[in-house]
Amino acid sequence: MLLTRDIAQLLEQSEIDYMSDRMAAMAELPGNPHGVETARFGSATAFYSRGMPWPMFNNVKGALEEDQLASIVAFYEERERSFEFHISPLGTDSRSMERLARIGFYQSGFHATMYTEAAAQTMDLPSGVQIRELRDDEFMTYAAIHCEATGLSMDGQIYVAENNRILAVRPGWRYYIAFCEEQPAAVAAMYRNGGSASCTFAATLPAYRGRGLQTALLRRRIADAYSEGCEIVVGQCAYGSTSHANMERAGMRLGYSRATWKRLANS
Repeated sequence: MLLTRDIAQLLEQSEIDYMSDRMAAMAELPGNPHGVETARFGSATAFYSRGMPWPMFNNVKGALEEDQLASIVAFYEERERSFEFHISPLGTDSRSMERLARIGFYQSGFHATMYTEAAAQTMDLPSGVQIRELRDDEFMTYAAIHCEATGLSMDGQIYVAENNRILAVRPGWRYYIAFCEEQPAAVAAMYRNGGSASCTFAATLPAYRGRGLQTALLRRRIADAYSEGCEIVVGQCAYGSTSHANMERAGMRLGYSRATWKRLANS
């Protein structure tokens, strides 16, 4: 599947779709305890959470329009929250980026968006490895792996478990767990919407890294996306990272490098 402008737009929309559904699920909890809001500014989507200050939940995705920038900045300033712009090569023009620089933003990094055509996979698992979908009673296990593998405090385990449990009952979400020698070792998630599927998260416990678990989980998700009628599978990762290499091993290729823009501390 050769990269075209239409496919690149589909990759970006896939990321917006899964994030929108994730935020909607949290906003629909009784009383909206995380203070979640999603707002549209022209072709851009702004995500905000009062209770979760991290950039993952406070960012802007989609095409930026110069005449919308002031409104976007005001949206977050009114909520006293720092945020990031996540900009794809299709997502803006030189005037908008110049305007971002003039109001105190700078490009702080890159993030890789990967993709492949959904297709049947040969599931030759590494020795001693098993993969299946996560059961309803295993979200605390999922959260424990999530926390330990990503360096989060185990104090957040219950919150990670609950935030993902509410997604699992929504249309399009699937969760996976991998066992190594019968021990829980890795987890992954996927969100399907229309003809695209997003590999939204994956993590492996440090003791089990280097054994092919994430490549196997990617191939399982690609196969499941194909069986559900998807045409394309999308993922995001740090450029040149281990995750990037795993995605290439699973047959994914670079769609584009997404730019991250942050505000200078004294701006």
